[in-house]
Amino acid sequence: MSDHTRRGTGTTRLPPAVLLISLSAAGLAQEPAARAVEYLSREVQAWPRENHCFSCHNNGDGARALYAARAPAVALAETTQWLMRPLEWDNNRGDPGFSDKKLARIQFAAALAEAVQSGLVADRKILVQAAESLLPYQEADGSWQVDAGAEVGSPATYGARLATWLVHRTLQRAGVGQEARMRARRWLLAAPVKSTLDAAVATLAGSPRVDLLLRAQTKDGGWGPYPNSPAEVFDTAVVLLALHSQAGPASAVEGGRKFLAATQLPTGGWPETTRPPGGRSYAQHVSTTAWATLALLETEAKPNPK
Repeated sequence: MSDHTRRGTGTTRLPPAVLLISLSAAGLAQEPAARAVEYLSREVQAWPRENHCFSCHNNGDGARALYAARAPAVALAETTQWLMRPLEWDNNRGDPGFSDKKLARIQFAAALAEAVQSGLVADRKILVQAAESLLPYQEADGSWQVDAGAEVGSPATYGARLATWLVHRTLQRAGVGQEARMRARRWLLAAPVKSTLDAAVATLAGSPRVDLLLRAQTKDGGWGPYPNSPAEVFDTAVVLLALHSQAGPASAVEGGRKFLAATQLPTGGWPETTRPPGGRSYAQHVSTTAWATLALLETEAKPNPK
């Protein structure tokens, strides 16, 4: 299996033509977002059928992007059924050497929250159950420690700051864990900003670092993990989400969108962002693609209502 494509194993997938028709009907037939949604639809649908398990990169991050896109339900059917069984998440099959149950639960819960937000899952009690299952993993300082040894977070492993922000948002969407959310927010606002990604997450958490983010934008329109470092797809995506949350300058946002469009692969996905850069990882590739897709969808210009 290559890092950017998956070979079929005889399973049935939604034909691309059907996907394009469905995406067009949903108002998503715009490049490059529609190409990304089409690609993720195939990958998310294929993973459990070919691997007999559910992955946090495909059925967590990838599915979250598809729910946000209101992608065709058929591409998410098996994932949705899995996400609606949070009591079974810890029993997911897979390689234990590459499995972090806490991180997987955070990613699955975030995807479920997006499914509820999109209307594809109507039972909010399931979301409450999933969100409350995250509470025992909170540290005394208010954070959720994931990949704690990493200097800067990555698309599939997040790092503590991004994981804590995502859990905070999941708890907020579920309407539970008020005290935990307050502690998480205090930690997010107090944690030192050491990277562009840190500044982006701080901005998402309500402590804007817009000036810092604007100074860190590269000549090609993207952002790297640190100021003056080459732009990466993942860092660019998270910064775009952060700038959008603060109604940042349209020129900066458009520059980031152009960078994502220029770096998109012919398949519809994006090259994986890895730490250190230049690595090969299917998991990081799918998660990078998911974050890029979310950023494009979130920052897409909406038509003025008549």
